[in-house]
Amino acid sequence: MKAFSELTEREILAIAIASEEEDARIYIAFAEDLEERYPASARTFRDMAEVEKSHREMLLAQYQKRFGAELPPIRREDVKGVLKRRPIWLTRNLPLERIRDEAEIMEHQAALYYQRAAAQATDVGTRKLLGDLALAEQGHEKVAGKLEQANLTPDARAEEDRTRHRMFVLQYVQPGLAGLMDGSVSTLAPLFAAAFATHHNWETFLVGLAASIGAGISMGFAEALSDDGSLTGRGSPWLRGGICGLMTTVGGLGHTLPYLVPDTWPNSFWVATGIAGAVVFFELWAIAYVRARFMDTPFLQAVFQIVLGGVIVLFAGILIGGA
Repeated sequence: MKAFSELTEREILAIAIASEEEDARIYIAFAEDLEERYPASARTFRDMAEVEKSHREMLLAQYQKRFGAELPPIRREDVKGVLKRRPIWLTRNLPLERIRDEAEIMEHQAALYYQRAAAQATDVGTRKLLGDLALAEQGHEKVAGKLEQANLTPDARAEEDRTRHRMFVLQYVQPGLAGLMDGSVSTLAPLFAAAFATHHNWETFLVGLAASIGAGISMGFAEALSDDGSLTGRGSPWLRGGICGLMTTVGGLGHTLPYLVPDTWPNSFWVATGIAGAVVFFELWAIAYVRARFMDTPFLQAVFQIVLGGVIVLFAGILIGGA
């Protein structure tokens, strides 16, 4: 890789031209990604892409004036210290605020490049152009703000806020709730079966720990592999899988941890079981609240569904363990 100080003015301009082309394509990709979810913001990114194209035309005109029509085969990836863009597939289905942050970072990096390039250029015309572009990129955030104000009317902003809430529910709440429900309910039977079969806290804890971790791994992979998010807009499958797996494990560990009560305590088994039962009660009510809050399920209906299912699984485990 070449050091920045080793670049010629021809190479500096060539990298800038290629970078503006790439940034314009990235903004177009942002716009296409946001078109269905946030049409007003999509128009903002299309306008920003047009600005990048105008920068490219200015740079290309200066290059052709100085060096002719042929561009050298050099990219910013070939230069040390020049920040690279993330692959575009890593920015698919990101939340709107993350995409806006990504755009802000891009403009900041471009401004730094032009500042450094202008300081190194010796040709007066090239130096002036690069300095002007540095100022333009520094002010691009203000340009983006103006474009956003023009595109995001109060009605459009309200609609995007509603869409953002729906995406938050799809990408975070739904997988987390599914994991919490599975971890809190499915681990009840093996945990309490082991508890009433052994009446030993440590053995019960090990069974609950294994059930919680196993369920977390299973649910995490199931969620990640069930939907890549490309059509449903549910976001990164590995993020959803991680959230689902983590919440599944947490749901199972909540009523497993009380069995860390030492067996040497008086009535240790019943103390641990009583605490675990209380934890189960609060877990099920918390799940019912989240369903009512985010999934538009009437609270009493959510309580009936979750608590009834949890109680059935709980008693199934107790009956099996006591057999």
